[in-house]
Amino acid sequence: MQNHYPLWKNILILFVFGIGIIYSLPTLYGEDPSVQVSSTQSDTISQGQAGKMEADLKAMGVALKAFEYTDGRVLARFNNTDDQLKAADSLRDSLGNNVTVALNLAPTTPQWLRVLHANAMYLGLDLRGGVHFLLEVDMDAAVKQAEDRYNDDLRLALRNEKIRYQSVAKDNGYLKITLNSADDKASLFTLLNKDFRTLEITEPENKSQVWLKISVKEERELKKNAVAQNMTTLRNRVNELGVAEPVIQQQGENRIVVQLPGVQDTTRAKEILGTTATLEYRLVDVEHDVQQAVAGRVPVGSRLYYERKGAPILLDRRIIVTGDQIVDASSGVDQDGRPSVNISLNGVGAAKMAKTTQVSVGKPMAVVFIEYKIDTKIVNGEKVRHKEKVEKVINVATIQGVFSKRFQTTGLDSPQEARNLSLLLRAGALAAPVDIVEERTVGPSLGQDNIDKGMLSFVVGFALVVLFMAVYYRLFGMIANFALAFNVVIVVAILSMLQATLTLPGIAGIILTVGMSVDANVLIFERIKEEIKNGNTPQSAIFAGYDKAFATILDSHFTNLVVAVVLFAYGTGSVKGFAVTLIIGILSSMFTAITGTRMVINWVYGNRRIEKLSI
Repeated sequence: MQNHYPLWKNILILFVFGIGIIYSLPTLYGEDPSVQVSSTQSDTISQGQAGKMEADLKAMGVALKAFEYTDGRVLARFNNTDDQLKAADSLRDSLGNNVTVALNLAPTTPQWLRVLHANAMYLGLDLRGGVHFLLEVDMDAAVKQAEDRYNDDLRLALRNEKIRYQSVAKDNGYLKITLNSADDKASLFTLLNKDFRTLEITEPENKSQVWLKISVKEERELKKNAVAQNMTTLRNRVNELGVAEPVIQQQGENRIVVQLPGVQDTTRAKEILGTTATLEYRLVDVEHDVQQAVAGRVPVGSRLYYERKGAPILLDRRIIVTGDQIVDASSGVDQDGRPSVNISLNGVGAAKMAKTTQVSVGKPMAVVFIEYKIDTKIVNGEKVRHKEKVEKVINVATIQGVFSKRFQTTGLDSPQEARNLSLLLRAGALAAPVDIVEERTVGPSLGQDNIDKGMLSFVVGFALVVLFMAVYYRLFGMIANFALAFNVVIVVAILSMLQATLTLPGIAGIILTVGMSVDANVLIFERIKEEIKNGNTPQSAIFAGYDKAFATILDSHFTNLVVAVVLFAYGTGSVKGFAVTLIIGILSSMFTAITGTRMVINWVYGNRRIEKLSI
């Protein structure tokens, strides 16, 4: 029977439309300025602590819109950003060092939609407001850090193998080993072939020397891994800031784009993202005179450092544990009320710490804090960025007993420094320093203005298309408009289900699919009119119109889809956002323009005798 769908097909199409309506609904609801509070300790926030927070906020006169406690986390909603900022400052001051207070925008989706996991799609930086950073990874520092590790490892390996040497020194990219005797070269080569096979070996004219260099292949891998590890670390740090939908992606070989929609505390975000901080634990060298080291005679197995107040101190070159072996860190206070960081190590770090403390009870151990600081200076009228590695001993304490996995680090200046250090250690150390080369802030008002203009362009475009279709194709045009509306609903629903981030180019992609969707119906309707002119009956014309126009529609949509996929594969940032909505819109328009309109037309004209079509 012509122009008739079986029951199952009608039910399937209506089911798709119903799902589209449900999962696009959350987008109609707005967002509340909110403050999210979570514990930095392994224990979550208790119900009693949450109740005290709510009471404190009410006592300070802040108008709470809602106060939610879920899974050990607190979410306080406010009517405006002024109340939000006031509450965040108050909570940070009153809750101590063991919580993270993050500014956010919380969706107002009703509970029944949340039960169905129907959430609003995320809005990008250009729509929501927030901060954009372009970070540049210091590739040379990544290679130098590898050289430092090889330098220390070579010294340790030579001592363990009892190979006598005069020095191991870095010089212009080479690690130069000077042996006491050329007779030890055979033992050295055996060691290098066993444990340092990735290093390139050069034999200079001096028979007692061997030069080592990181290979080009390994250097390339070091740089690639530095960017990859930095991206992972930055994601962890952003998660600590409470940002729900960050954009963190690589740009070129050595740059990383970080976009934080909805973030209002940009100073803290910049501070957390750009800081390269870690800790090293070393034994104090008490066998040599520190003043001789200050004069330039540093013992072979030691390094000269300075404490916070400028006092020199000699530390062992061998590192006990480093920041990358720390699996958890939380801020707190010690028994004397001083700010501290509670450290938990992984298995390797715990074993090394236990082994060291077991044979070093009664000896002093130092904590070295390492960070990179970037200063901008004016030189000859131009801004020059100067990067400096700062290493300072923040704590020296006598080992009182054997410990391994968990211990406490003190010597910090303030509770805020303890909170920041614990956050950085939890998130992991950056593999190489990063430099913020570009920073842009988009205010919430500008983001709302972009939304308003985007919606206005969509409404105007949609209205003109609807008007044209209704006037030119009459009832068939109204049916096409019905399908067009559902095409937009399905696109929004899919974006929401995927939890994709909608940007201004994404809105442009949706508007473009409006024209593409109705274009398919124009092809079908023109084919139906042509069939009627050729003398076919209305029922046959409808059938032939859909049947014969399908190949043309498929070809045109397929070519558009190929272009959209290429844009998604090779584009970055906003280009990807445009491509995503375009791909979804193309696939959705194929469904609504062909199957959806056919179902409605079948309901109107199918299974009955008709003399004339309203087309």
